[in-house]
Amino acid sequence: MARFFCPIPLAIGATVTLPDAIAHHLHVLRLPAGESITLFNGEGGEYAATLVAVEKKRALAEVKAFSPREAELPYSITIAQALPEGTKIDWIIEKAVELGAAAIQPLAAQRCVVKLNAERAAKKLEHWRGIAASAAEQSGRNRLLHISEPAAFDDWVEQQNLHTRIMLCPRATQSFSEWARHHPPQAVSLLVGPEGGFSDQEENFAVARGVLPLSIGPRVLRTETAALAALAALNAVWGEM
Repeated sequence: MARFFCPIPLAIGATVTLPDAIAHHLHVLRLPAGESITLFNGEGGEYAATLVAVEKKRALAEVKAFSPREAELPYSITIAQALPEGTKIDWIIEKAVELGAAAIQPLAAQRCVVKLNAERAAKKLEHWRGIAASAAEQSGRNRLLHISEPAAFDDWVEQQNLHTRIMLCPRATQSFSEWARHHPPQAVSLLVGPEGGFSDQEENFAVARGVLPLSIGPRVLRTETAALAALAALNAVWGEM
């Protein structure tokens, strides 16, 4: 059954006008009136609905039933990702949604090649949130990955200290998987450097403020691989229930 993120109020018995993007998608899919679809608005659970009308630029659906089904991890994982080159972060966001991450915090680190001014950052944020919504539709999640505005590395490390923060660092002597095996499931932020890694100055700055440097193995992973490998490892060690 087709699933769509529908950011409007939904209630059983209501007939709703679907957003233009959904109407266009339905038209492309050639789904007729009478077809069953699933809608979710990011506030939890999902709604079974039936298409009432499907036109080129307009679609109506009647909301039939609500299911409280969720597909969230029982612990909150934030990926604090230094901005990588090109479209790598698009891929990171998509896969982070599939693996259950709760949030992404883009970071401007010293070795980041990408530099975003306020206008570009706003456009990128809208694009990234669209990717997260599409990935939620595909993966069966009913809540959206939260994507924050890009922040300076030092500023974010200075402020975000409410839960465990782990810096994935090839030079660290303590194993990430061993740490996970000896600690209960909990909220965690995973800090990942850009293509050239975090600088020594940044690593020292973070460690001095309580960030834990951990290694995820003897091989150096690419920036678009590291956080996802760590997230998958947490899912394996801590479980999803």
